[in-house]
Amino acid sequence: MTTTSVSEAQAWSVLNRVADPEIPVLSITDLGIVRWIKRDADELVVGLAPTYTGCPATEVIAANVLTALRRSGYDAVRVETVLSPPWTTDWISDEGREKLHRYGIVPPASGQSKKSLLGGSRDIACPRCDCTSTTRVSEYGSTPCKAAYKCDSCLEPFEYFKCI
Repeated sequence: MTTTSVSEAQAWSVLNRVADPEIPVLSITDLGIVRWIKRDADELVVGLAPTYTGCPATEVIAANVLTALRRSGYDAVRVETVLSPPWTTDWISDEGREKLHRYGIVPPASGQSKKSLLGGSRDIACPRCDCTSTTRVSEYGSTPCKAAYKCDSCLEPFEYFKCI
């Protein structure tokens, strides 16, 4: 199958199944890092926005996109990094937020992107018991984009996906 014979909609469908390497319950489309898919002559070009500068998963994600699309019949594929506008946690889909919560990671509040870093804190509810009496254990969790918390009620540890 050639790249020109496969639709961009089919390419989106393929990318909906590419998991984030750090949070495998999320697809890269759930995260909102796939900015666009377009054609450039006979080549399919995918625009990816890194979640933050220096994210170690960025290169892995690009390689996974190329592999998934090539396995699905796209012969000529290229990934471009899209830096503007910068990615924000506001771009995580509603379905992605629900997947995070079910996985035990508190999703960032909608509308609380980078600007919220300058303001006050918000209550972080435990994803297991919904108690808002929680304590941040560390500014960094298993990845730099998450913070480690524990619930003061059920004592379970959990992570919060920081607003970026």
